[in-house]
Amino acid sequence: MPEQYLPQGVGTTFLAMFFIAALGEVAPAFAQSYPHKPVRIVVNVTAGGGVDTTARVVAQHLASAFQQPFVVDNRTGAGGSIGIELVAKAPPDGYTLLICSSGIVTNAAFRPENYDPVRDFQPVSNLTSMPYILVTTPSLQVKSVRDLVAMAKAKPDTVRYATSGIGGIVHLASVRFDMLSNTKMVSVPYKGSADAYPAVANGDVHWFFGASISALPIVRSGRLHALAVTSAKRSEALPNLPTVAESGVPGFELVGWFAMFAPQGTPIAIAEKLSAEARRGLQQSEFARKGKAQGNEIVGSSPDELGSLVKTELATWRKVVANAGLKR
Repeated sequence: MPEQYLPQGVGTTFLAMFFIAALGEVAPAFAQSYPHKPVRIVVNVTAGGGVDTTARVVAQHLASAFQQPFVVDNRTGAGGSIGIELVAKAPPDGYTLLICSSGIVTNAAFRPENYDPVRDFQPVSNLTSMPYILVTTPSLQVKSVRDLVAMAKAKPDTVRYATSGIGGIVHLASVRFDMLSNTKMVSVPYKGSADAYPAVANGDVHWFFGASISALPIVRSGRLHALAVTSAKRSEALPNLPTVAESGVPGFELVGWFAMFAPQGTPIAIAEKLSAEARRGLQQSEFARKGKAQGNEIVGSSPDELGSLVKTELATWRKVVANAGLKR
């Protein structure tokens, strides 16, 4: 059930110019009065509990800031596509929003979807980002990414890695890691990270890219060994852990994110208004302070910054799919 967050010729030319000017006046005025009724935030819960938590923190703050209800509407099914498609087809008035993971991009890069992440959405804000951790089974005799790559090169098609969903971000990132390291490793698909972690811990597979928020507790318990983080720079939560790129696989980077979108055609003034307030709410929350210890970072980007990120990542993952010959 949705959860509601309550507020705390000359003539032709002249006419054309008149209507353009009128529209220019209407858009800012509309944005200034926004919102004047409840707003629905559709959440792609297939991305895991993290996106739901982020969405509720944002919804609570927006309801308080704008004095209107913001209703969190969790949607499941079809790898999250049902909720994404719902928002893509909604009226572009700012009253139906989407909060989802970077899966909106990787899913579209891997297989045809009934939406296009660039064409069908007005970016609002990249809310949070999180690196992944390359974790291995403790019994594996490697102490670094370089050791893992050397083992894979010495014994092609014997090193096995887990993936959590065909076409998902972990799957595509693992394929890219294989390509950039010039190795031949074997992909073993699991239904999700909840199944992949035990498989790595038990030695059924050798390694896995685990999201820092879920991997860190298992690493700290000693059941998994961490080799590197996947972000471009080291994580504040694990400052002594090197990045994959600095460990012998230059150019590799993987960061998951949770972002807010609106239907394409939503006035940019509304997107900017939501972006600024969402950033403020996240930065002020206890959620931000707790997140740092788990490798979670508050981003709060502008609509333009999120738009650029989506375009760049879509191109990157489509290239991985094409170069690896992955079947959609």
